[in-house]
Amino acid sequence: MTTDAGNRYWTWRYWARIGTVIVAASIVVMLGFSGVTWRTPWRQVAEAFGIALLFSSIIAPMLAVVMPRVAHAVRCRYAFPFDWLVLVGTMVALATAGSFLAILILAAIGYLKGAGIIATWMAGSLKISILITLMFGIFTTVLESMRSRLNEATVALRTKERDEADARRLAAEAQLASIESRVQPHFLFNTLNSIAALVHDDPAGAERMTGQLASLLRSALDSTATPLVPLDEELRVVRAYLDIERVRFGDRLRYSVELGDGTAPKLVPRMALQTLVENSVKYAVSPRREGGSIVVRASASDGRVRVTVEDDGPGFDPATRPAGHGLDLLAGRLAMLFGDHASLGVDSRPGSTSVTIDVPSDGPAEAGHYVR
Repeated sequence: MTTDAGNRYWTWRYWARIGTVIVAASIVVMLGFSGVTWRTPWRQVAEAFGIALLFSSIIAPMLAVVMPRVAHAVRCRYAFPFDWLVLVGTMVALATAGSFLAILILAAIGYLKGAGIIATWMAGSLKISILITLMFGIFTTVLESMRSRLNEATVALRTKERDEADARRLAAEAQLASIESRVQPHFLFNTLNSIAALVHDDPAGAERMTGQLASLLRSALDSTATPLVPLDEELRVVRAYLDIERVRFGDRLRYSVELGDGTAPKLVPRMALQTLVENSVKYAVSPRREGGSIVVRASASDGRVRVTVEDDGPGFDPATRPAGHGLDLLAGRLAMLFGDHASLGVDSRPGSTSVTIDVPSDGPAEAGHYVR
């Protein structure tokens, strides 16, 4: 259902409920205040019902239009019971205005005549109008308030479900991007060729490199992985990747990892650092004859953990990063996991690029979020 169609549907249902209230109020007035019994002639019954219906048809729509706006305004400003004092006062004012208008209509059509119309109105019709208005108005206001809160809770639940679905999609896209970077033919061919070259001259090195490749692919292909992993586990995968690439690039690839005290068990998004390191290898090391240096730094303080990946490559304009890739996917994942409690900072210029992830040190639970 489209937004416009949904709005029309709920508007139609709202006014259908108001129509039901109008009829019910008219019947109550006819039976309770007009002296109608089962022996009353049907013409008098119809006349009494018609007059009651006129009053209800004037007052109820006024309440339907005004009361939701007044209720929203006073509940934002006043606490119980002062909010209800304002609401009841508004109902009395609307009942007074509506019943007076109904009296004028009856006088205009000739049903009421004489100089005592106003006195008659104040003696009878006004009191009945106020009583019935308060009875049905309070009931309807409470009912609509509960219905509104239910609708808000439903919308909030659906929004949360949508956000979780988006988070799962972003995580899947990031995982797919990571998988694609590993199963690209040139990466696998280069890695396998390096292993083949080591088999005769350095069997232990070949075995070690095979294990690193298996670890790398296992992490990327783990479809049941949780969205967060301890930092030391993420760094194990990062080191495996860099060691494989260093066999390919030799001394052109230089890297170091600086891990602050207490940071190893802190949770970070899975494959987040891997994404940043891959970018550094791709843009700072691979295209340059002299290669490049990559430094990974991690620190924890004040309930937060900061991890920075820095390289000495040519730099780039952070505003031009393509949507749906690399940093953009990572920024989306951070937003879904931590809301506005996490950040992705980029500082890039020729000769130095650093990307920093800053997240709550205890994971999304501290930020009030969690994505399964």
